[in-house]
Amino acid sequence: MQLTKLGRAVVVAAALVFAGSTTAVTASAEPAPVDLYSEITAADIADPTALLGPEEDTGFDAAQTANGAINWFKARNGSTAYQGYCERAVRLAWNRKTHHASAIAHWRSSDGARHHTGTPPRGAFVFWNISQYGHVGLADGNGGVWATSVNGKIGHAKQHYFGNYLGWKRGNSN
Repeated sequence: MQLTKLGRAVVVAAALVFAGSTTAVTASAEPAPVDLYSEITAADIADPTALLGPEEDTGFDAAQTANGAINWFKARNGSTAYQGYCERAVRLAWNRKTHHASAIAHWRSSDGARHHTGTPPRGAFVFWNISQYGHVGLADGNGGVWATSVNGKIGHAKQHYFGNYLGWKRGNSN
C-alpha cells in the first residue's frame, strides 16, 4: 500500500522518536514532504475529523488583486477538489495571510466591513448562511460569483444561486 506524503512523514517521525535519534531515516527513495505544518481549520475541510496533506496550489503567482483571485477560480473551473472547502478556496485565491475557521466566522469577524446591499465589487467575498459553517465565494462585479459547490464543483453562477444571502466584504490578501 502506498503511503501519502503525510503518512510517510508520520512514519519517519515515529521512527526518529522510537530510535532516540535525530539523524535522518530514509524510508524510500521518494523526496521528503516539503510542508507538513500548514494550518488546517474547520473551513478547510468538509470532514473536521479528516487529515489533509500540505497545501498544493503553490505554483501560482501571488493573486493579490481581484483579477488574480478571479483567475485562480477560472483556472480551476469544473474542479471538485475544493468541495466543502469554500473558505480555503477564497483564501488561496487571494493568497491571504488571515485564516478563518469557517465562512460564517469570516463573515462575523472584524476582518473588513460588512455590506448588505449593492452589487459586490469584483473580487469581493460574498457570503451565504447555508449551513452552520456558511458559504463564501468571489464576486465577478456583475452580479455573479465564482465559488465551490456550483453544481458540485468550482464554477460561475448568479449571486442568488445560493440561498440565504448575508452580504459581502471587500476582497483582500490580508
